[in-house]
Amino acid sequence: MNRRIILGSAAAATAATLATPALSQGRIEWRMITIWPRNLPGPGVAAQRCADRIGQLSGGRITVRLFAAGEVVPAPGAFDAVAAGTADLYHGVPSFWISKSPGIGFFGSFPFGMTAYERQAWMMHGGGTAMYDEIYARFGIKPFIVGDSGPQWLGWFKRELRSIDDFRGLRLRTAGLGGEMFRRAGASVVTLPAGEIFSALQSGTIDAAEFLGPFSDAPLGFHQVAKNFYFPGVQEPSSAEEIGINMARWNALPDDLKRIVRYCAMSLHEETTTEYDSNHPRVLAELVARHGVVVREAPRDLLIALGTSAGEMMREFRAHQDPMVKRIADSYAEFRNRSQGYMMQSYGANFLARQLPINWG
Repeated sequence: MNRRIILGSAAAATAATLATPALSQGRIEWRMITIWPRNLPGPGVAAQRCADRIGQLSGGRITVRLFAAGEVVPAPGAFDAVAAGTADLYHGVPSFWISKSPGIGFFGSFPFGMTAYERQAWMMHGGGTAMYDEIYARFGIKPFIVGDSGPQWLGWFKRELRSIDDFRGLRLRTAGLGGEMFRRAGASVVTLPAGEIFSALQSGTIDAAEFLGPFSDAPLGFHQVAKNFYFPGVQEPSSAEEIGINMARWNALPDDLKRIVRYCAMSLHEETTTEYDSNHPRVLAELVARHGVVVREAPRDLLIALGTSAGEMMREFRAHQDPMVKRIADSYAEFRNRSQGYMMQSYGANFLARQLPINWG
């Protein structure tokens, strides 16, 4: 409670400085707000990397000052603050903004949907980026994907799941379209910012939680109160991180600075995504060896129920009353279904082949 009071006071003291971008001798200062604790391994560090890179590649013509979650506005308020021009840009995830439009959620992830690499292929070569820009423009925001934390895990559970019966009624922290899938399958869904999840698990306010994956979850301490770590994270086969820039600020940039921001985003996606892929396995091994975490596979009947719910959702979105949502859902589903067979024959088959009893290295 004291921490919230302190953060609230800091926000009040800072808000007045965020109304317009600072200008000094033709230079621009942007204020970035995030939904993450400062320097949280994974997204918190990626947000600072993004701020720094824009400054570096622009030769200091743009400098970006970062404010962590709660320092200016609570994490869920980042989108609205940027849309209103209270801040210049945010670093967050599309799953936090689906109350604005469910179509936004597709650009972060969809249950039983595409991996990070498939989604990027859809966005860069399948028409996704044009729709991404179009739906965010409704709210006065110019978005860019800047990374992906990879396939999520189903989550941290205090009790073992033997069947779907053990899942029904659980108070589960999650977010995005995956949260709606969990709700339909019987969970009581709770949405909390990263900084509040541990205390909710510890106090018993929630029974389970999913956030990102081992690399970012471990520093938040979930394993201290919930030892059962379940896979696969079908709620988010990918989880895109993005920046959203106030449209007026974006439009005010000269073309060369727009190109710099665009190429910053592209370079950040590769670096950030591979950082997760590199560190998730290392941290998971440490959690098991040093902290007694038990890795478990979700019961088959639970996965089938979740998949059934995800299918219901997709059909509803493909018949949505908002033509923009329907167009996004149709495009996403068609690309995913076209990709599925090839990905299983190429990537999937090679992963299976690596499990054969062979002497390799």
